[in-house]
Amino acid sequence: MGGMSMDHGMGKTAVPAGLLKITFGDKSAEWTPATLAALPHKTITVYNEHIKASQTYSGVPLIDLLTRLGLPDKPHDKDLRLYLIAQGADGYEAVYSVAEVNPDVHDATVIVADELNGKPIADSGPFQLVATGEKRPARWVRNLIAVRALTAE
Repeated sequence: MGGMSMDHGMGKTAVPAGLLKITFGDKSAEWTPATLAALPHKTITVYNEHIKASQTYSGVPLIDLLTRLGLPDKPHDKDLRLYLIAQGADGYEAVYSVAEVNPDVHDATVIVADELNGKPIADSGPFQLVATGEKRPARWVRNLIAVRALTAE
């Protein structure tokens, strides 16, 4: 491969996709395509700079999954030190602050998508983290397998 290779794994061990684990402190929850599909969904349309086209994703707002584990739905004070590491099956990771995924604080919408253009996500799924308001999809995480909520020191 020459030129601009995008090795999302960057040498990390690959983990099979298909199960999403979200953790916050000593609490965790696991989601399968069936259990996530049963939750209320939100649809967003975003422009993907890589393919130079708009795409429509449907999924569960990430904040809805996080608040089930005790993350505050209206963060303030020390809650604003919380950050998230989203990991793909290939080891790719992206960081978001809790404020960025919370509609009470920020205008962007961040979802755990399970549908692309009305069909289950196949090539980069079953789950993909997608955010509105991004100039390019660098922090979108394909084959999403984990989201860890941590506190900055």
